[in-house]
Amino acid sequence: MRKPGFMNVRRRALRLALAVAGALTLAACGSTTETLQRGYVLPEGALEQVPVGASQDQVLIVLGTPSTVATVNGEAFYYISQTARRSAAFMPHEVVDQRVIAVYFDKERRVARLANYGLKDGKLFDFYSQTTPTGGQELSYLRNMFKNIGIGGMRTGG
Repeated sequence: MRKPGFMNVRRRALRLALAVAGALTLAACGSTTETLQRGYVLPEGALEQVPVGASQDQVLIVLGTPSTVATVNGEAFYYISQTARRSAAFMPHEVVDQRVIAVYFDKERRVARLANYGLKDGKLFDFYSQTTPTGGQELSYLRNMFKNIGIGGMRTGG
């Protein structure tokens, strides 16, 4: 014959085991952050290997094929990237950074200028030269490019 408290002890142990398993499951969901990189991944130190005056062929060797090419105020290569994160597998990705690396060429197809565009305080900003682009065709083109890759609420420089 079993003691009357034996079943209560078993039930409490089962409840405790289920509570611990549930807590561990929730903790595992909260601590797994997934980062997703889309588009161009800039190799460490790559921009330093592309000085002003470098040839277009050297740019292609170091940076690879651009995401897009434009002929706004001369030829330019654009390398587009986006970084998104989510805190759990069932959550949607949230975009945390978007960049456009721009390499501008002169008439001799040599690097005239480099830029690393992204958003800073909701404005288009060049992290390479630490400036905000001003009006003109280039700004319109860049604004349109950022709009097409999913940046909402962007303000223009000024």
